[in-house]
Amino acid sequence: MSWELDVSIIIVNYNTKELTRNCLKSVFDKTNGISFEVIVSDNGSNDGSVEMIKSEFPQVVLIENNANLGFGAANNRGLKIAKGKYILYLNSDTVLLNNAVKIFFDYWENSPEKEKIGALGCVLQDDKGNVIHSGGDFPTYKKEIFRLIKENVAISVNSLLSFFHIKQIHKKKNRLLNAVSESVDYVTGADLFVRNNSFAEFDERFFLYFEETDLQFKMNKNSLKRILISDPKTIHLEGKSNKIKMKSLDRYISFSSAQILFSRILYFKKNNHKKIWLFIIFILEQLYLFHFFYKTKNMRKKLWSLYVS
Repeated sequence: MSWELDVSIIIVNYNTKELTRNCLKSVFDKTNGISFEVIVSDNGSNDGSVEMIKSEFPQVVLIENNANLGFGAANNRGLKIAKGKYILYLNSDTVLLNNAVKIFFDYWENSPEKEKIGALGCVLQDDKGNVIHSGGDFPTYKKEIFRLIKENVAISVNSLLSFFHIKQIHKKKNRLLNAVSESVDYVTGADLFVRNNSFAEFDERFFLYFEETDLQFKMNKNSLKRILISDPKTIHLEGKSNKIKMKSLDRYISFSSAQILFSRILYFKKNNHKKIWLFIIFILEQLYLFHFFYKTKNMRKKLWSLYVS
């Protein structure tokens, strides 16, 4: 199949006007030597993002979804009209530091095993140059059950600490990746470079989180490699702070944390369906939500509907 362009860069925007402006500026400033297009799939933003894009970046192909479709679905809208041989899924809170798009393209095109590649990513960094989450291993029942047990213990302890108005600060350490390239189970969706084919389409049942993991689990079953390479340089501002200040227990029941719980159940139901282990994860997630009693009544009901569906 012949393609009109080398790469289609797809960015999902939802009320991230300033971040999207900086991301787009970095893309157009840094990308050269290849033919490309930028598609922004906007999920019903009301912060002036759409007007900003139309005014400052008229070359961008703008999709106005007029509703928050979720991350995977919004990316799929861009995929449907993409003219590039390759797709770069790029978060709106990223900034390219070099000609990363061409580096991805050249690596794939020049690889002697290019037909065996499913996805590329880079070693992401925060705005201070620290290495942050860039990829990882596929979730397993053992790992997720252990994680949920730790979360339940932690939240119980912090509930007591909050009662006595004691603040906790949690530190997380960056894992340095020194290799020129490293095979991983999955590349994070913040900068996911894939071929424009059926393996580029997300399962829209995942509203947020686990969608890129699910996508690359399918690649894995088809013996396609997922690789992090060191030459593309990208800042991901989601990892801006290395400290999480426990100001309130409300962060535990934020929209994002709820989506992680829902998507975790969906991922295991779809890809590793063993009823007993899924049941244990479900119970641990319900226990996690039960810490908040009435605040999470609807969330617990939704989790139940996902489990039994």
